Order: sequence, then C-alpha cells, then structure tokens
Amino acid sequence: MAEVQIRRYEDEDEEDVKDLFTLGMSEHVPSSCLHVLKQPHVQMLLACVFCALLASSKSFLLPILAVTLLLAAGRQGVNYVFSRYIQTSLSLDLKNIRQSYLEKPNSCFWVAESQGRVVGMVACLPAEKSKGCLELKRMSVKHFHRGQGIAKALCLTVSDFAREQGYPAVVLYTSIVQIAAQKLYEHVGYKKVREFVVPELIAKIMNFTLIEYSVAVKEHVMNLM
Repeated sequence: MAEVQIRRYEDEDEEDVKDLFTLGMSEHVPSSCLHVLKQPHVQMLLACVFCALLASSKSFLLPILAVTLLLAAGRQGVNYVFSRYIQTSLSLDLKNIRQSYLEKPNSCFWVAESQGRVVGMVACLPAEKSKGCLELKRMSVKHFHRGQGIAKALCLTVSDFAREQGYPAVVLYTSIVQIAAQKLYEHVGYKKVREFVVPELIAKIMNFTLIEYSVAVKEHVMNLM
C-alpha cells in the first residue's frame, strides 16, 4: 500500500477508469473459455462430432478441422459475451460516472492512485435485489499492482461508507471464472450466499454462473482494521 491513495472519483479519471474496467473484464476471456471446455455437454458435443466425421470420412484431417472450427467459434462466442457486457456497462452506469454514483444518495465511486495514475477502483450503490443493503460494484485493480493490499483497502472503503450511511451489510456479485476475486472476498470476510446461472441463452450454454457474497458491515470493518 506504499504511495497509494484512495480518493473519490474525479471527472478527469474517466478514461483511466473505463480503460481499467475494459482491461479487467477482458482478462477473464481465457479462463471463461477453459470453463466452457470443462462442461460435460460441450465435451460430449466435440467427441460426437469428431467420432462421427472420423467414421464417415475415414480420415483424421476432417474431424480435427471440424473440432478446431468449433473451438474457434466457441472462443468467438465467449468474446462476444464479454464484449457485449463491456459495451453495455460503458453505455449505462459508466457512461456518466458522476451522475451514476456521485450525484445519487448512498452511492459513491473511488479510485486508487499511485504516482499520479489510477491503478484501482471500486463503487457502491443501494442494492436492487437485496433491500436495505449496499452493493459493491466495479472492483478492479491493475495487474501489476495486485498483491499490495489495494483491493483490501478498497473493500474497507466501501464498508466504512456503508457504516456511515447506516447500512447493515454489503453484497456483491462475481462470476465463477473470477477465482482470484472469490479468494479475495472470502479472505476479507465475505460469505457466499448463493450461486445462479445467468438467464440468457448463451450464458446457459456456457453454464456461466454468478456468485452472490455478503458481509455484515460492523464485523467487516473490525476484521479489516
């Protein structure tokens, strides 16, 4: 945490924040592809295509080519899901961060700054699905600044804000492929509440699961002090 300052978002941070968000989300494409390949129905499909073409063509070249094309199509599908999510986020709450987080009650947006550069961020607002709770959102730390306690400090910042605003708990959502994020949240005291598959068709095919976490504010602040 040396030489890192956590402060409220300012308008001149906009491009840095959007770049940090885009890069952070794009990092999950490879792990999401591996997650898809681990699904039994995907493995069954690839095996059936390979065996069917091998039996009909009596050649290894055609089935290998077909499976390669299916894998490439799957990669494009995962890229599409993440690209659409990024673009949707940039056109919604991240389009006008000040309006989305700083001009609304019980909401805020912070950045972590090191040597004049934005290296991390986090936001919060009243949770829509968990009434009476605050929701932690947009947590991200640049790759080369991870492991320095920045994410933990950002979590504490949100918990302090929740306590000041009178919220008893903070909730957040992360995905099944964000293993490092899961470890972080559990390390700082968040408890897993539930897992659920995103309802969109392509997400169901990918078995793309979201995880809901929650932590009591008073207990969290004391544990992180």
